[in-house]
Amino acid sequence: MAEKLAPEKRHSFFNGEQKVFEWDQTLDEVNMYIDLPPNVPKKLYYCKIQSGHVEVGIKGNPPYLNHDLACPVKTDSSFWTLEDEVMHVTLQKRDKGKTWSSPILGQGLLDPYAADLEQKRLMLQRFQEENPGFDFSQAQFSGTCPDPRSFMGGIS
Repeated sequence: MAEKLAPEKRHSFFNGEQKVFEWDQTLDEVNMYIDLPPNVPKKLYYCKIQSGHVEVGIKGNPPYLNHDLACPVKTDSSFWTLEDEVMHVTLQKRDKGKTWSSPILGQGLLDPYAADLEQKRLMLQRFQEENPGFDFSQAQFSGTCPDPRSFMGGIS
């Protein structure tokens, strides 16, 4: 049942016509997916994750991404992997349940409608987590959805 409340699609962040990365989120983490250029040895890629900053690049070149994060992350449980031709950066949210409107501070923010849908999806995920065995995948909210974090009862 929880799979029904997983992100349905990734959000894309573009700089002009160029896709910079795609991303999605759960209650616990934000995932960034960066398409890698072909013919670069995998050992040359790097990703540096700090509490409020991320840097991604190819050794010996200017960083591809070098930005402050929209919200703080837990560095000890954030990580990155290379899968096929994609770098997957997993950022563990410091504030579980907080809805991010973008991984990067001030860049590629979700429009208000998409942000509301994301907040509702995370709220349903929260209900599912607190009430295993119940199926909330068809639940609907009327009006503005509260921040899922406000219902977390001190969980962090």
